[in-house]
Amino acid sequence: MRANNLIAFGGVLAGIGVALGAFASHGLKKMLSPYLLDVFSIGVQYQFIHATAIIICGLLLLMNLGAKAQKYFFIAAICFIIGIFCFSGSLYALALTGVKWFGPITPLGGITFMFGWALFVFAALQIKRGK
Repeated sequence: MRANNLIAFGGVLAGIGVALGAFASHGLKKMLSPYLLDVFSIGVQYQFIHATAIIICGLLLLMNLGAKAQKYFFIAAICFIIGIFCFSGSLYALALTGVKWFGPITPLGGITFMFGWALFVFAALQIKRGK
């Protein structure tokens, strides 16, 4: 059940990324400075990358890879979800509002992404083969 939820949630986040990317290129182009449009676009890019990573983690959870590997793939996916909300979300908020205090939230999301990738690598090294 956790795997199905991750795969579905990753798909939802990717779909939202498509909508936000279209919104940025069509609706925000005339409203934002090139710098803020770039800030927003970076948020979309990282959201896509990590939505895909969430889907991959969910697919890996469907496989019989061993309990330890599955545990850490799940935790990595949670880190990617938190990272999207902190990193991409703060960039969207900064670009749309211009409020600078959203800026310090962005590195927390980046750290969460890095932690998630470290867990992903650790999980990959824990895979039990030949069961």
